Amino acid sequence: MTAASDSGAKAASEFRQFLVRDWEQWLDEAPELSTQFGAPGRNDRWNDDSPAGVAARRRHLADGLVKLDRFDRDALPPAERLDYDLYRELYETTETGLEFGLDPIPFRLGWPHNLKMPLNLMDGIQNAAADIGDIQPLARVADFDDLLARYAAFPTAVENNIALLEDGRAHGLTAPRITLVRVPEQIRAQLPSDPQASPILKPFREYPAAIPDAERRRLSGRGLELYRSAVAPALQKLLDYLERTYIPAARESVGASDLPRGAEFYAYLVRWETTTDLTPQQVHDIGLAEVRRLRGEMETVMRSTGFAGTFAEFHRFLRTDPRFFYESAEDLLDGYRVIAKKVDPMLSRVFGRLPRLPYGVQEMPEFRARNAPAAYYMPGAPTTGRPGNFYANTTEVGTRAKWEMEALTLHEAVPGHHLQIALAQEPESLPEFRRQTGYTAYVEGWGLYAESLGEELGLYKDPYSKFGQLMYDAWRSIRLVLDTGLHALGWDRDRAIAFFRENSGKSDEEIRVEVDRYIGWPGQALAYKIGQLKFRELRTRAERALGDRFDVRRFHDVVLGEGALPLGILSDRVDRWIEEIRDGSQR
Repeated sequence: MTAASDSGAKAASEFRQFLVRDWEQWLDEAPELSTQFGAPGRNDRWNDDSPAGVAARRRHLADGLVKLDRFDRDALPPAERLDYDLYRELYETTETGLEFGLDPIPFRLGWPHNLKMPLNLMDGIQNAAADIGDIQPLARVADFDDLLARYAAFPTAVENNIALLEDGRAHGLTAPRITLVRVPEQIRAQLPSDPQASPILKPFREYPAAIPDAERRRLSGRGLELYRSAVAPALQKLLDYLERTYIPAARESVGASDLPRGAEFYAYLVRWETTTDLTPQQVHDIGLAEVRRLRGEMETVMRSTGFAGTFAEFHRFLRTDPRFFYESAEDLLDGYRVIAKKVDPMLSRVFGRLPRLPYGVQEMPEFRARNAPAAYYMPGAPTTGRPGNFYANTTEVGTRAKWEMEALTLHEAVPGHHLQIALAQEPESLPEFRRQTGYTAYVEGWGLYAESLGEELGLYKDPYSKFGQLMYDAWRSIRLVLDTGLHALGWDRDRAIAFFRENSGKSDEEIRVEVDRYIGWPGQALAYKIGQLKFRELRTRAERALGDRFDVRRFHDVVLGEGALPLGILSDRVDRWIEEIRDGSQR
């Protein structure tokens, strides 16, 4: 080993040790994320959102930047140099976000958490006690005792969040009222007249076989006691505060541009969520062009069915004809499961590597489903044995069309979120921050790209399902128009709803939920289409450059092989792969 290589190995080792220590410190300060990632030892605590807790995270962020400055980036080997660049970008982006009130935790950037506005329909402490039971390990008595400790500490977590909300209100910074009006409904759904029916006590209704009967009785009794004495009163206090104080004072405006430094804040979110330098106007224009393009493709498919009416009439037909709907929630859920199991054996056609972690198709919890989209994915945790789960919304079965189910399954399960995220969790050569976190443009862009693989996986054999896939693609294009329209170009909610209704076949209820989501979560909705366009661009580039030497299985392994990446770095990775194939260094 030469002196230079020895020096590089030493620098790499020191940097990797820093990443391990710093990651563990962040998990200590963000125990809810620690549970989500499957890291042990912190499942008895909530994030400390008190002034002292937030200040500690700020100090950690500042200290981390100082430590990063001490490393000589150019002395690191190429793999660690990429880790350094990604980690530093996380830190610097988080530091900039402090100017706009965002939480100092770097790994929450996919779901920016504004400490001045920490609660809306999509995010907040109001669902934490119910959600944590779905992701917390519950295999041993000690696991249940950890959950009980969290229940006991829940009132403090709620108090801290009420203080954050009140601080924001005092400074004239609140979430838009439209994103809050259904939050009380979420809370009430967790406070039924019969406590045993609460989703918060769901973990105590089914125990693993290893838990002895005597312990089951103790744990169930303690869970009910804490629900009555701690969790339910805290939720009731939050409900009262929201209804009597916060929601009446919440702002009527919907755009991020209406906030202090709102235009800067939204431009920041656009850059982060897309990992590009696109301006809001450029994103808006891309969306309009994609909506027009996809409208043409949808009309072609419509004509292929023999339908003689207008585009709007075809949408009404798809939304009202009984053939397109199941009659029960159970049948709808089984329909998703059939699609998933139809796709599973076909994956090896287009992927060289498949994940080891299994996944399931589950019914979305009712308290969340009434104001939620048609589906979402919850990542698994290989370290705790928690599978990934595709949660399907089975409320209002008569609005859940069969022709959208294939595209949804491809996006949320395989080859979409589960395949991508589970593969990213596997490589032990990657540091934990790259295995457990990601970039929204990559993750959601991959999910939308995965929808386009239906024909290659044996789906979209009838024109209605193909129309559904195109409609879902158009829906994500509509997001580019509406998100930028609402937050940068002065659109109001009614205009956004009208544009959505004119250009999609979604029901009015789905449109309302979606538009309110964009209002409450600025920028996030841009990631899907911008990311998908990049994945499609890279595949087209590789197909044209390599001709007969293009192998779709190897292409997918390349774009998935290093976990989620910013789109520019992903593009560089594909370009290097193309050159390696061309010059013969890869065969």
